[in-house]
Amino acid sequence: MGRRGFIQDKLDIKLLILFLMSRTATPINFATLTELTLCDDGFDYFEYAECLAELVSSEHLILRDGLYEITEKGRRNGGHGESSLPYSVRLKCEQNLDKLNPILRRNAQVRAEVLPREDGFFTLRLSLDDEGGNLLTLEMLTASTEQAAQLGKRFRAMPELVYNGILTLLTGGDGGRGQAKGES
Repeated sequence: MGRRGFIQDKLDIKLLILFLMSRTATPINFATLTELTLCDDGFDYFEYAECLAELVSSEHLILRDGLYEITEKGRRNGGHGESSLPYSVRLKCEQNLDKLNPILRRNAQVRAEVLPREDGFFTLRLSLDDEGGNLLTLEMLTASTEQAAQLGKRFRAMPELVYNGILTLLTGGDGGRGQAKGES
């Protein structure tokens, strides 16, 4: 029984990967790229994995710290051939990216990093950015990686609440219009 998809040869698979990578908001891991790419029944996982490795070897993509990122060479070469991808495949990819990119952007803007200290404790660094840059960076001492991970998870779930809470405390609870308690 033959394949039913539109993407059937290595060049098309590579163009599909480059098409997707040129439109992701941030670098992505193997699992996410795999899920995005295997949107057509014309090829299988092994063909995809081989094409991905070849794109890294040819420097169309970079693999850094477990994340794939498109290079300028990949963006240029992929752009020349993406119109040869079937419209239905491009449309499906764009719909999937429309769901993924807001999540990627948020993950890039909200970070929690655990740093070991010489005294055996850990520093939890929490960061919140927006399109204009850093809004908040907060470092705090934690007793264990488990505690840091739990606090980091809560921060990533509600960074705006933390930011607004700190801002409210620092402005005296009235948006900066008055003085804080005990202030003369």
